[in-house]
Amino acid sequence: MNKLYKQFVSVLATGSLLLSVVAPVSATTLEISGNGSSSDNDITFDVDQTTSVTQTNDADVYNNIDAEAKTGGNDANDNTGGDVSIETGDATTEVKAATTVNSNSASVDCCATQDVDVLISGNGSDSDNTVDLDINQDSKSGTYVKQTNTADVTNEVDADAKTGWNDAEDNTGGDVSIETGDAETSVTLSTTANANWAQVGDGGQGSAVSLKILGNGTHSDNDIDLDLDSLISVIQSNDADVYNDVDANAKTGGNDANDNTGGDVSIETGDAETTVEVDNMVNFNWADVDCGCLFDVLGKIAGNGSDSDNTITADLYPELFVDQDNTALGSGGLNNDIDADAKTGHNDAEDNTGSVEGGDPSIETGDAESTVEVSNAGNSNVFGEDVPSDWPEFEFNFNLTLSWSQLMALLGL
Repeated sequence: MNKLYKQFVSVLATGSLLLSVVAPVSATTLEISGNGSSSDNDITFDVDQTTSVTQTNDADVYNNIDAEAKTGGNDANDNTGGDVSIETGDATTEVKAATTVNSNSASVDCCATQDVDVLISGNGSDSDNTVDLDINQDSKSGTYVKQTNTADVTNEVDADAKTGWNDAEDNTGGDVSIETGDAETSVTLSTTANANWAQVGDGGQGSAVSLKILGNGTHSDNDIDLDLDSLISVIQSNDADVYNDVDANAKTGGNDANDNTGGDVSIETGDAETTVEVDNMVNFNWADVDCGCLFDVLGKIAGNGSDSDNTITADLYPELFVDQDNTALGSGGLNNDIDADAKTGHNDAEDNTGSVEGGDPSIETGDAESTVEVSNAGNSNVFGEDVPSDWPEFEFNFNLTLSWSQLMALLGL
C-alpha cells in the first residue's frame, strides 16, 4: 500500500457499488412409477437460470488549484537618521488533493439447482417411459458479471510561496537591515481509481444427481436424458486517464539595499523549500470463480424385465470465460508534468557607504531545497488467488443483498 494513500482523506468518492446476489436453493424429484402396461409416460423438465450483473462507473474529476502565499514587497527608502529595518514573516503554501473514484464489487452464487432425483420404476410391460431433464446455464442463460470503470482525473496546481523583494535604499544614518522569513510550498496529490472485485461462487455448492431405472416390466422402453450446460462469464475493464500538472515555486530573496550611507548593511533571507508528492494507483482487477457446481452423478439401471430397452444419457458442458483488461498508456494514461523550483538569493547590496568603524555589507541567504516524489502503480490482474495485500482500499457507498425474486424483478425477468 502506498504510504500517501494511508495519509489522505478522500475529498471525492463516487460510483461505488457492492452487490451480492443469492441464487435459489432447490431440490428436484422426478418420478415415473407404477404405471400400467403399454402406457406412455413422459416428463420434460427444463431449468434455465440467468444471473446478470452489470456495474459501470464513469468519473470525470477536474481540480484547478491556484494557491499563493506572499510576504514582503516592503519599501523603506530615503530615511535620514536612525536604523532602518525590514523583517518579514514566513510564507507557506500547502495543497492536498485526494481523489478516490470507481469501485465495483460483486459476489454471485452460480449453481443452477441443488439435489436432483430421477426415478423410473415399477412400470408395466411394453410401457414407454421418458424423463428429459435439461438444466441450462449456457449461451442463453448463465452467470454474467461485467464490471467497467472509466476515470478521467485532471489536477492542475499552481502553488507559490514568496517572501522578500523588499527595498531599503537611499537611507542616511544608522544601520540598514532586511531579514525575510522562510518560503515553503508543499503539494500532495493522490489519485486512486478503478478497482473491480468479483467473487463467483464459494466452492461449497456441490449437488447430487441420482438417475435410476429400476424394476420395469418386459419389453419396456425406459430413457433418462440429462443435459447440464454451464457458462460463467466475467469481464472486467478499466480505463484510466490521469494528468497531473504541478507548478510549485518557493522563493525568498530579491531584496535591494543600495545607496545607503552610514552604518552597517545586512540582508539575510530564510530558506526556500519545495516538496511535491504525486501518488497514482489505478486499474486493478481481481476475480475468483469457485462454483463447486460439479454434480455427484449416480446412474443406475437394475432389475428390469427381459427385452427391456433402458438408456441413461448424461451430458456435462461447463464453460468459463474470464476477460480482464486495463488501459493506462500514452497520453491518455498516467501523465505527470511537474515543475518544482526553490530559489533563494537575487539580493543586491550595492553602492553603500559606511563609517570606517562600521562593518562590511553582508548578504546571507538560506538554503534552497526541492524534492519531487512520483509513484505510479497499477494495471494489475489477479484471477483465482487471494486479493493482494497492496491493493487499494475503497469505501463503498452502497451495500445491497438481493433475493432471487428481487433480482429477477430488478432485471425485468
